[in-house]
Amino acid sequence: MRAPAMLRWAAAGLALVALLAAAPPAAAFYLPGVAPTDVGKGDELLVKVNKLTSIKTQLPYTYYSLPFCKPNTIVDSAENLGEVLRGDRIENSPYVFQMREPKMCQIICKITVTEKEAKELKEKIEDEYRVNMVLDNLPLVVPVQRPDRNTVAYQGGYHVGVKGQYAGSKDEKHFIHNHLSFSVKFHKDDDSELSRIVGFEVKPFSIKHQFDGNWNDANTRLTTCDPHNSKFVVNSETPQEVEVGKDIIFTYDVRFEESEIKWASRWDTYLLMSDDQIHWFSIVNSLMIVLFLSGMVAMIMMRTLYRDISRYNQLETQEEAQEETGWKLVHGDVFRPPVNSDLLCVFVGTGVQFFGMLLVTMIFAVLGFLSPSNRGGLMTAMLLVWVLMGLIAGYSSSRLYKMFKGAEWKQITLRTAFLFPGIAFVIFFILNALIWGEKSSGAVPFTTMFALVLLWFGISVPLVFVGSYLGFKKPAMEPPVKTNKIPRQIPEQAWYMNPLFTILIGGILPFGAVFIELFFILTSIWLHQFYYIFGFLFLVFVILIITCAEITIVLCYFQLCSEDYNWWWRSYLTSGSSALYLFLYAGFYFWTKLQISKLVSGILYFGYMLLASFSFFVLTGTIGFCACFWFTRMIYSSVKID
Repeated sequence: MRAPAMLRWAAAGLALVALLAAAPPAAAFYLPGVAPTDVGKGDELLVKVNKLTSIKTQLPYTYYSLPFCKPNTIVDSAENLGEVLRGDRIENSPYVFQMREPKMCQIICKITVTEKEAKELKEKIEDEYRVNMVLDNLPLVVPVQRPDRNTVAYQGGYHVGVKGQYAGSKDEKHFIHNHLSFSVKFHKDDDSELSRIVGFEVKPFSIKHQFDGNWNDANTRLTTCDPHNSKFVVNSETPQEVEVGKDIIFTYDVRFEESEIKWASRWDTYLLMSDDQIHWFSIVNSLMIVLFLSGMVAMIMMRTLYRDISRYNQLETQEEAQEETGWKLVHGDVFRPPVNSDLLCVFVGTGVQFFGMLLVTMIFAVLGFLSPSNRGGLMTAMLLVWVLMGLIAGYSSSRLYKMFKGAEWKQITLRTAFLFPGIAFVIFFILNALIWGEKSSGAVPFTTMFALVLLWFGISVPLVFVGSYLGFKKPAMEPPVKTNKIPRQIPEQAWYMNPLFTILIGGILPFGAVFIELFFILTSIWLHQFYYIFGFLFLVFVILIITCAEITIVLCYFQLCSEDYNWWWRSYLTSGSSALYLFLYAGFYFWTKLQISKLVSGILYFGYMLLASFSFFVLTGTIGFCACFWFTRMIYSSVKID
């Protein structure tokens, strides 16, 4: 391939990025994932409860781990693999509504707090745990008025309680939210009496209920909340304190509000991004990096490389041919197999598997097939696609292995099938044991662990073997130039061509292209916020691919010009070093944005971020390696080698 063709490729890549940037990625449509439910007036609405969550501990617990009111029989809802891994535990609740029939001051139950229950409640209030509920597959949210702008933000779930002080006292007390004022928004069909639920909100209150006479669950009338006397709960001026031996009465109101929002758009409120400008700033920032790198690559291709190829192909005398300089001088060593070539094959195969998984999953997400209403759908899809991509992992590693004159294809297949999944499983198992020790619902049950192992050994490993067999059957990729029997001595390198220096420099730009979007991803994971702007994410992914490829090509060219032919591992590590910056940024995010104080929670955070950084290393390293591999084959096939 000549330099003008390379320029056309670079221009086409930039045109694609520009086209994607011009499109409105945040407006990606979605397929809801569940059919709409038409509800008639008076029909029963079942409220379900989900896990208790806290951004301070990152350890979810089941709803009924606290002394809340329980239905006669607790029924677990069927959960997919992604939901279980997320720690979701969806169960029925004693809250039952009738469609478009408001209820005020409904008593659920009265409990007497034991010493153990009081301790648990205080701990959960101290750690700012939130209660999550679901109605018609919509999560419960608390509307919060933003002081800086005339808009309403929504927080997922309501706090179990709050800490506060009585007037004139300095002692801090714990108060439980025992009265919930629900608001159900619905969209009514113009042609019938049927409606569809489009919103589920709550305002929690802490109220120390009073009643006259003896307690009777069915007929007791409260003096603090009585619709017959127009007495309603509108504030928490007389809050319910958590005290051993004291009674807590749980009550709720429910109102129904007609809305213009249609069922297909009901998730827009939850997914509304108020910081689109930051995302566009991220895209522009990344595009500037791409333009800068593309300019360097174009300059190398158009001026330096094109000139080199022309000069090398027009040498007139044997004497001139013997005075080779620059990258052509190492043509007899540039395709010499590297040290630990087997391990490189395994890493490249795993990286291709990661790339395929992310590409397929992201395309489905951008098209809207992974709706937020399908809880756990994204994680389930990623796991299943990862397993299926074992085919191309085996194929890629065996093709590279055969080019390196390897003969033990079964050995390389086993290492591809077990190295990364094995490391990930060990880390996951250790972290899961810590969660289990905390008695959290986030601990993956044994049956789910068995299902994961079954996916690994029953589907992924056989597919890796099939791919490896197919790849090894194909003829080996022949390098464009012959390799000398005796390795050439590498001259002493300038300080700025030191491998460690170039590798660390090479990782800065790929990380710089994604770090702003990385902030939102970390926020959605660790601060329990919705993330559904896959249009932006896909665009950043494309920019990451181009950045990794271009920075590796540029540094690889400089390395070959300095007569250093050991480019195999360095090309992988150059773009892969961006994972180091990702992990360092994760540490910065931990200290500046999170409020985690428990040791176990900190270990969980850094354990999962270590696994994420390792995955990012494998992905970006493979992208850089493949780009450099293509580049070296292209330039050495373009010159005449005597």
